[in-house]
Amino acid sequence: MVNEDLAICWFRRDLRLTDNPALCNASLHKAVLPIYILDTKNANSYMPGGASRWWLHRSLEALNESLEGHLSIYEGDPLEVLQDLCQRLSSKAVYWNRLYEPWAMARDAGIKSALQDNDIHVTTTNGSLLWEPRDIRKDDGTAYKVFTPFYRKGCLRLASPREPMKQPTFDELIRDDSNSRLDIHDLELLPKVAWSQKLDGHWDAGEENAAERLDAFLTVGLPQYKEGRNFPNKPAVSRLSPYMQMGILSPNQLWYGARKLGDDKNIDHFCSELGWREFAYNQLYHNPDLPIKNLQAKFDAFPWILKGEYLEAWQKGQTGIPFVDAGMRELWQTGFMHNRVRMVTGSFLVKNLRVHWHHGERWFWDTLIDADLASNSASWQWLAGCGADAAPYFRIFNPVLQGKNFDPDGDYIREFVPELANLPNRFLYSPWEAGEETLQGAGVTLGVSYPNPIIDLKDSRDRALAAFQSLKTSA
Repeated sequence: MVNEDLAICWFRRDLRLTDNPALCNASLHKAVLPIYILDTKNANSYMPGGASRWWLHRSLEALNESLEGHLSIYEGDPLEVLQDLCQRLSSKAVYWNRLYEPWAMARDAGIKSALQDNDIHVTTTNGSLLWEPRDIRKDDGTAYKVFTPFYRKGCLRLASPREPMKQPTFDELIRDDSNSRLDIHDLELLPKVAWSQKLDGHWDAGEENAAERLDAFLTVGLPQYKEGRNFPNKPAVSRLSPYMQMGILSPNQLWYGARKLGDDKNIDHFCSELGWREFAYNQLYHNPDLPIKNLQAKFDAFPWILKGEYLEAWQKGQTGIPFVDAGMRELWQTGFMHNRVRMVTGSFLVKNLRVHWHHGERWFWDTLIDADLASNSASWQWLAGCGADAAPYFRIFNPVLQGKNFDPDGDYIREFVPELANLPNRFLYSPWEAGEETLQGAGVTLGVSYPNPIIDLKDSRDRALAAFQSLKTSA
C-alpha cells in the first residue's frame, strides 16, 4: 500500500531546521523521514577533506539532536538508498535542496529521473544560494567574467532573495529502524589520530551556536566591517563561512540579518562579499572544470616549479616569513584562516615559490573546515591570475608589508609563531634583518628555533614577473 502521507527529506549541505525549503515542503506531509547519505560513489576526488569530515561529523551530531534522534544515516550510492527506502516504506515523495557542484548536479539529475520513472514525486529547491546561477547571465546570454557587473547588473537587478523561512512543525518525525540505518560514528568521519581534538576548542556545531555567532557579528563586527575585516586579530570578520559551508546557516539568513539593520557602507560591503560567493558558484556552474583547468588558457604554458621542500615548508608554516607562517599555522591549528591572510599565503605559494595553484587548492581542501569547491577553486585561480576577474599576476603581495599593515601590533604573528614573541615589532615581520644581539635577546636563533627564509622575497618576485613575461613573449 502506497503511503501518501510519508515524505523523505534528504539532508545534504543544509544541516539546519530553520530556513530549509526542502524540510518545509516535506513538513506538509503527515510524517517525515529525515535522512543523510554519505555519497561514496559519485564524489570521487571531491569527497570532503580531513577538516571538513570532522566538521560534518560534529554537524550531523548537532542536527540529529535537533531532530530528537530521528536522523537516519546511510552510506553508499544515494540512488540505491532512496530506492530502497521508497520501496520499503511505500513513500512516494522525496524532497531535497539543490547542490551546484557539477558532479552533484549530474548525480541528482539521474536520481530524480530514476525516482520519477517509478512514480515517485521529487521536489528540489534552492536552499544554499541567494540566486540561481542559471538566472544570472549577460544580455547576450553569456556568463559574467567580472564581479562588479555580475553583482550590480546580474544579481541586484533580479528579484530580491527570498526571506528566511521559519522552522517548520511536524505532525510526526519517524526514523528508519532497519539494519540499513547507520550510526554517525559508522561513517568514520573522524580522523584516526588525535589531530582533530584541537578543532573542538575552536568550533561548536549546530544552529544554536551558529545563531549566537551571527548575532555577535551583527552587533560587534558588522559596524566596523569594511575596514576592520582586513585585520586578522580584530573581531570584524564574521567567521561564519564554516556554518554556511555545511548549511547550518543559509546565505539568506546572513543577507537579511545585515539588511534589516539599515543601509551603510559596512552592510553594503558585507552583502557584496556574499555576492562574491555567488560569483564563485556562477563560475563553477558555467565552467565545470574550474577546479582543474585554468580559465585563462594562456596560463597552461606557465613555467611552474615544484620543489617538494618549498611546498612542505609552506604547509607546515616553516617558510621563515612570519606573516605567512602565522597564517599556515592558524589553518593547521584551527581549520580556518583569515581571508586577508589566505590571499597573502596563496600569493606567496603561487608567485614567490611558483608552485602550481593546484597544490594550494588541494591543501586548503583538506585542511579548511569551510572548504567549498566553488569558492576554493575560484579563489585559487583568482590568486594565480588565471581565473575570472583575477588579480593580475604581477600583483604580488609582500608578506612583510602585509604583516606591518594588517597586524601592526604583531598580535597575530605572536599568537601563531610564539618563538618570535619576544622580538621587537621592528623585526617581527622580517627577523632576518635583526642583528645577532637583538635575536639573542629575544631567544631566537635563525635556522634553529625559527627557520631562515626559504627564498629571497625580492629575488623571487623578480623571477615570478619574468616567468609571467615569458607567457606574453611566447604568445
